[in-house]
This record gives sequence, C-alpha cells and structure tokens, in this order.
Amino acid sequence: MENNQTLSQRFDEYRPSKTLWFWSVVGVSVLTMIVGFTAGGWTTAGTASEMAKTSAIKARAELVANLCVEKFITASNASANLTKLKGTSSYRRDSFISDGGWVKLAGLKKDAPGAADLCADKLAAMDTIPTNSVAQDNTKG
Repeated sequence: MENNQTLSQRFDEYRPSKTLWFWSVVGVSVLTMIVGFTAGGWTTAGTASEMAKTSAIKARAELVANLCVEKFITASNASANLTKLKGTSSYRRDSFISDGGWVKLAGLKKDAPGAADLCADKLAAMDTIPTNSVAQDNTKG
C-alpha cells in the first residue's frame, strides 16, 4: 500500500478475514442479547411463565378480597365487626377475617393465598361501613 492513499481509499480496499467476520457476528449477537435482556424487556419462557403464574395468583387474591369486603360490609353486624377488626393487631387481622368466614367462597375448596390479608387491609383502611345503596334501592321497588 502506498502512504499517500486517503482514508476512504484504504477503507474501500480493506477485506476482513472470515475469522474477523465470525467473531464480529458473535460479539454483536452477545451484545444484542445483553442489551435485550437487561434494558429491552426480553424474558425467557421460564421467567414469563413465573410472571404469569404470579399474576394469576395475585388476581385471584384481589378478586376474593373484593368479594370478602362485600360480604363483610353487607353483614348485619358489619360496624361492630369493623370495630373488632381495627382493635385486632395487624398481624392477626387475616386470622380474624378467615375465622369470620368472609374469605370463604362457594365452590372454592381452599382459601386464595393472600386474600385474607388484602381483605383485612382494605377493611382496616375504611373509617366507617359505607351505606349500601343497592339494598336501599331494592327495598323501594
């Protein structure tokens, strides 16, 4: 090669070896995977399966907890029970809910994991039992 060639001419004449091509492709592939899994949001099938299972368990617990709250607030002695619940220590509230039967649903053989805790937390956050406008509407008609 002559020393007076321009950079553009030297670049145009450059022919990389097959070994350089191979390792360049490997390096770019690895870099793409690293970026994809860390910042790109890619997941493996196992991780996606675990995420789906966790989401299903949480959704079931949330549904059962919402139904539990509904059963609790529509009971005839809801205000007294709410006072008892708030008087119970926070780590025993889930037992109070389970023992009261509000987390039990027809058709379910066992309680949904975490539902009693969610139900107790939602109820403990209430200041008073809300009035049931649906029950009032039914008595009018």
